[in-house]
Amino acid sequence: MSNTLSLASRLRAMSDAELAQAMNERGIGASGIKDFFDLAEAFLDRASIQQILTRLDRETLAVLAAIGQLTDESGTPTAADVEARLLSIGGSAPSVETVEQRAARASSLLLLEAESKRFAAYDSVREQLRSWPAFGLPGLADLALAKPPAALEPVPDVDRRFIDRLGAERAFAATTAITELLVEIERDPARELAKGGVALPDSKRLANAMSVDLESVATLLVVADRAELVARETGSWMITEAGAAWLLESSGARWAALAEAWFGRLPGDIRQLLGERTHALWGQGLRSYVDWLYPAGGDWMDERITVYTRDAELLGITANQAPTGPGSLLLANGMETAQAAMAALLPAEVEQVYLQHDLSVVAPGPLTPRVDARLRSIADAESRALASSYRVSTSSVNRAMAAGETAESILEFLRSISLTGIPQPLDYLVGEAATRYGLVRVGVVDEPGSDARSYLRSGDDHLLGTIMVDQNLSTLGLVRVDTGRVLSRFSLDVVFWSLSDARYPIAAENAGGEIIALRRQRTARSAATGAVNPVVALIERLRLGGEPEEGEASQAWLIRQLDVAIKARAALTVSVSMPNGSIIDYQLEPTSVAGGRLRGRDKKSAIERTLPLASIAALGPAL
Repeated sequence: MSNTLSLASRLRAMSDAELAQAMNERGIGASGIKDFFDLAEAFLDRASIQQILTRLDRETLAVLAAIGQLTDESGTPTAADVEARLLSIGGSAPSVETVEQRAARASSLLLLEAESKRFAAYDSVREQLRSWPAFGLPGLADLALAKPPAALEPVPDVDRRFIDRLGAERAFAATTAITELLVEIERDPARELAKGGVALPDSKRLANAMSVDLESVATLLVVADRAELVARETGSWMITEAGAAWLLESSGARWAALAEAWFGRLPGDIRQLLGERTHALWGQGLRSYVDWLYPAGGDWMDERITVYTRDAELLGITANQAPTGPGSLLLANGMETAQAAMAALLPAEVEQVYLQHDLSVVAPGPLTPRVDARLRSIADAESRALASSYRVSTSSVNRAMAAGETAESILEFLRSISLTGIPQPLDYLVGEAATRYGLVRVGVVDEPGSDARSYLRSGDDHLLGTIMVDQNLSTLGLVRVDTGRVLSRFSLDVVFWSLSDARYPIAAENAGGEIIALRRQRTARSAATGAVNPVVALIERLRLGGEPEEGEASQAWLIRQLDVAIKARAALTVSVSMPNGSIIDYQLEPTSVAGGRLRGRDKKSAIERTLPLASIAALGPAL
């Protein structure tokens, strides 16, 4: 039976979870797939096979190439046969258990079939591996004989304290920058361009908030995305629920989340290598080893290693290409001990600040998450470093009051964290802002037939007139209907936050005229929430194509198998049910299917037979 027929039957027998995992790992898309035969052909496509082969390590490739060679010679080799073939080449060979593990991995990727501890590589896999030497890629002998490069160069002991200090500085800078990134996109999401990358105005805004250069924004966004702190939704980058929770963690826990996400994406073999050489320089030695381990990896693997090593430096896992103390612990022992080690190196968090007469707030060290989050709701962050500064303004107090604060609660909180009491200018500002807060009210229009969705009202008609002529608010389409009242076609939230960002003393009210608290709900949903997974949808569609009932052959499935066999000129064993209940097997090469009948050449009797499809009980490979 042809590989397509065999693999199609195998795909249909797999569970939905197994099938989805195989499609995701192989990068098989749903486009153009109408049935399991199309799906089998997609898995057997030479380009698809080459793509997955580039992602396999040398030992798995050697096992697969040996199975392919033995399949050509003898059909279905065992793990012992593969071990013997690799030994016969002259190099060291993996054990039988390792061969079985590597073959099982290749089987899960649908590169070969495994049954009764025997293996058979698909034809297109064997053909692709045989073609490698012509393109400068290693053949079986090169895969089996090539020796790994020398061990990585050790780090001198004299450099370790410097490396740890430098790594801690970088870890603190990265977590601080990502904190500002999350706070800023929580306030205002960043638009993603159709061609990829954040829109330039948003990149500049984020770079300014994070105190980094423009090029670093994309890098830090990748780090945050890897840790699932941000997500793209409706064409914009937004903070996730995990990101909102991350902002309330300690500095050490924040670093641990970023480092663990980095560690989790590290290829297993590279992780093992670095775990065994936790005090070695990475540099060119690591790249040489990766080139050896993934001989067909090419640009794909080189790019991944570049990203891994870049982000390791960024997060303080390494410094100057040498693992830091926490980085070594992460690679060797896991996150728990690494987090404790990094937390000891990071600056100590504080809960007290200096309130200045110029309305600034100076923190002598990184604030605890609880204090930082509350202070940000009342003041605007101006600079973030070991000593951070914030500034209280009328607009920031208005924002706090919109979220439910009062003048009393604001002053009480500031008094509890201040090392210098409450300066008179600050006390006056809070009181004055509280007095003016709510001079402009926004509410929901509940009038049948009206195009307006919200209204603005104010007893200060001059202030309302200023809002009407404000060019920054022209997109709201404000229309005056009478003295002290304006309508907008936009929702209450849009109008409220537009005026709040423009620093007007705006408050939201309910139908009874009572002020209500508002918070921006800009948290992205999980990637799986509400989104239709095309792979899952395809599998559901394939299942709906019809499953055979117990003991019966599906007519559509049968015809599709015969079509594939005709196209491939493959011989089949056709089992036919006779009127007396017996089963007779014919060795046929199908030539056509029409009018409910199969025509085919009988290999044994050298005649052409015509069989009714309704009598065919099963199809199998030719004997």
